[in-house]
Amino acid sequence: MDVNFDLMKNAFPLLVAGAGITIEITALSVFFGMLIGIVVALVRLSDFKILRWLGNVYVDFIRGTPLLIQIFLVYFALPSIIGHRVDAFFAAISACSINSGAYVAEVFRGGIQSIDVGQMEAGRSLGMTWWQTMRYIILPQAFKRIIPPLGNEFIAMLKDSSLVSVIGFEELTRRGQLIIARTYASFEIWMAVAIIYLILTFTVARLTGLLERKFDTK
Repeated sequence: MDVNFDLMKNAFPLLVAGAGITIEITALSVFFGMLIGIVVALVRLSDFKILRWLGNVYVDFIRGTPLLIQIFLVYFALPSIIGHRVDAFFAAISACSINSGAYVAEVFRGGIQSIDVGQMEAGRSLGMTWWQTMRYIILPQAFKRIIPPLGNEFIAMLKDSSLVSVIGFEELTRRGQLIIARTYASFEIWMAVAIIYLILTFTVARLTGLLERKFDTK
């Protein structure tokens, strides 16, 4: 079998442009996912049973259903409720953020619970509120410990973001599909797509390692 390296080379600029969109989707999704995750983690650790129940339902539902179905719910099912079409970019970011939020919530919850309970008691004894103690004492320590799993979540979302190609969003995987439809060079294009994903995930893994060493997370 002859591999057309010239075709791979010519396709790389288009694929790299798609990779830029993939990075954008991933970064925004993990950012919003972290905001959702912190809130949900605190809710699940609160003393309010109803809030804990709602947090548990959210996490269980999102983690128990495929991201692909969640994308379909936002892009295809939501318009029938709100009465107008949902933009593909909005659908991609929303579904991926909600999905990431459930996993990040568990990461934060585990990180918070790994901090000795005496830290909370010490903060409260100094006259700090529960939220002040959490903000200034517990969360900074927890964040150092959750850098590795957060890096893993970023890598997972980087790869899972390829699913938004099913709604026609032109990220890396969709760009590959469009090029193959035009050139019929499946092996060369998918190999190029795989190489770009490998470079992206390797880079994120290295950056996570640097952050671990910087914060001395052991």
